[in-house]
Amino acid sequence: MAISKDEKKKIMKKFQLHKNDTGSPQVQIAILTARIDALSKHLSQHKKDLHSRRGLLHLVGMRRRLIKYLSKTDSKALTKLKKEIKID
Repeated sequence: MAISKDEKKKIMKKFQLHKNDTGSPQVQIAILTARIDALSKHLSQHKKDLHSRRGLLHLVGMRRRLIKYLSKTDSKALTKLKKEIKID
């Protein structure tokens, strides 16, 4: 269900803006997308797991708010990020 530390580090390294960047919106959106994908796979097997479904909805809402913020502050970075992550 959760992503591993190594996978999280790879995502951070790929989307960070500078060497020590771990909290920029781009990094946060990429990590949330990986978590959403992992949780979606879990829920496809365990359809009645309502607690995980609630967690998934929470993560999707967090990602949506970050995308909205990034669209207001840096729309070019958002379009690049969406292309790399393959989200709408």
